[in-house]
Amino acid sequence: MSTPLSVAQVNVTFGGLRALKDVYLDLHENEIVGLIGPNGAGKTTLLNAISGLVKPDSGSFTLFGKEENWPKPHQLVGHGISRTLQGVGLFADLTVLENVMIGAQKFATAGLGRALLGITAKDESALRNRAMLALERVYAGGLADRRADTLAYPETKRVAIARALISEPKILLLDEPAGGLGKEDIEWLGQLIKNLRRDCSIILVEHHMDVVMAVCERLYVLDFGEVISSGSADKVRQDPAVIAAYLGTAVGEP
Repeated sequence: MSTPLSVAQVNVTFGGLRALKDVYLDLHENEIVGLIGPNGAGKTTLLNAISGLVKPDSGSFTLFGKEENWPKPHQLVGHGISRTLQGVGLFADLTVLENVMIGAQKFATAGLGRALLGITAKDESALRNRAMLALERVYAGGLADRRADTLAYPETKRVAIARALISEPKILLLDEPAGGLGKEDIEWLGQLIKNLRRDCSIILVEHHMDVVMAVCERLYVLDFGEVISSGSADKVRQDPAVIAAYLGTAVGEP
């Protein structure tokens, strides 16, 4: 089984405060890995390190079997990595289609006119087609011409995922995609994530444990910046260290 992404001995400090200590994680091909833990455990910090928003003090970053330098954000698409954020981060005055096109990192946020950006009509047409395909993958093709500020919140979540998919990533990082969603939308999201694994490997950071337990093959549990447990969902939910971290409630229980 190939391993598109592996990180090891990752250490991050902020002003003397330890955010991550000797953290490790392996992501196999077409696998969904859950990254869970209490608030402040370091989950988003690890995603930020992988996506170039935070530079670790130390640690190794191995991509498709080759050790690489920790990436910078503008290198992610070239590395086959894409990410959603906790906040959807759409541009309110652009259409849904334009917001998704930005995910290809071929457009400046200042505007989308061909004259300003120096792209050909053929390039723009191809990118629009890719953006529509990404929207259709999340069942949001009908939103393409809507302004982002007219969308309901669950719709913005779909658009944010489509924007991450336009670059056709091999590694997809999802940061709390179920946050703020109701039960029906959460169920839909879980099925979508399962479908996406056919084309990419996924790291899922999520507080909704029903989603995590339903879609993830393996879990890594962080607490105070350290991995306290890893393995299958069944193994992790019974780990005494994990139960203690969640204040006495087994993972996956109400």
